[in-house]
Amino acid sequence: MPEEDETCQVNVKGVYLMKMEEGIAPTVILEGPTGKIMPIYIGHLEALSINNALNSETTPRPMTHDLLMSILSRMEGKVESVFIDEKTEGVFFARLTLSKNDVKMEFDARPSDCIALALRADVPINIKDEILENDIISPEKLDGAKSFESLL
Repeated sequence: MPEEDETCQVNVKGVYLMKMEEGIAPTVILEGPTGKIMPIYIGHLEALSINNALNSETTPRPMTHDLLMSILSRMEGKVESVFIDEKTEGVFFARLTLSKNDVKMEFDARPSDCIALALRADVPINIKDEILENDIISPEKLDGAKSFESLL
């Protein structure tokens, strides 16, 4: 992971349906330490999973992220950290760090999966400052956006 002064911790503000060039897409909104917000467009199932985690809701049958958390728990592993570290050609990349018996393992993962797991594991979500700064949107962009929760 880069130097700490090159990264910041973000919180999940919520999951919304936002207009984009191709139509309307589920979007997770991340909020930086100074209140700056940025969107990451995600899939419908990931939006549902993140929304469930934000609301501490469970489904009658485990969703994929819940299943992975159960597997990690039974194997005495845990989610250590999440880091959104790159954006190439409009696609965000992230790293998920898991540990077991003080051995850390890093995995390339989609930011949406990392966010869903971070919320369940209650670990911080970190992002490269440069990525946050380059993708900031004004809060007014959320005006008229529907909360994903309103669809459920």
